[in-house]
Amino acid sequence: MLNSKEQRLRRARQTRVRIALQRVARLTVFRSNLHIYASVISDDGQKVLASASTAEKEVREQLGAAGKGGNAAAAAIVGKRIAEKAKAAGIEKVAFDRAGFAYHGRVKALAEAAREAGLQF
Repeated sequence: MLNSKEQRLRRARQTRVRIALQRVARLTVFRSNLHIYASVISDDGQKVLASASTAEKEVREQLGAAGKGGNAAAAAIVGKRIAEKAKAAGIEKVAFDRAGFAYHGRVKALAEAAREAGLQF
């Protein structure tokens, strides 16, 4: 039997195979209990072009108190920030890689904020 982490990684691997065939940069998301991380990775998967997370100093200042990185509001801030960084790097279109996480809650909030900030996927 696979545990929940192995199941998530299995789903993520299948998604990454499909994204690799599209030959576009991918916006990947990782969430932990305390933080959420987003990265834009090149189409060949070799280089991180932009990244943002709730562990960054500027984001923590926006959130106010410590320990506020694990909610949907924090995910929305990270989504907006990653979209701005990606556009600054010249990336307009990405494939969304939720890394096996359900498209719900913080992952959904990050994706919607990135779309509103102008990133297409």
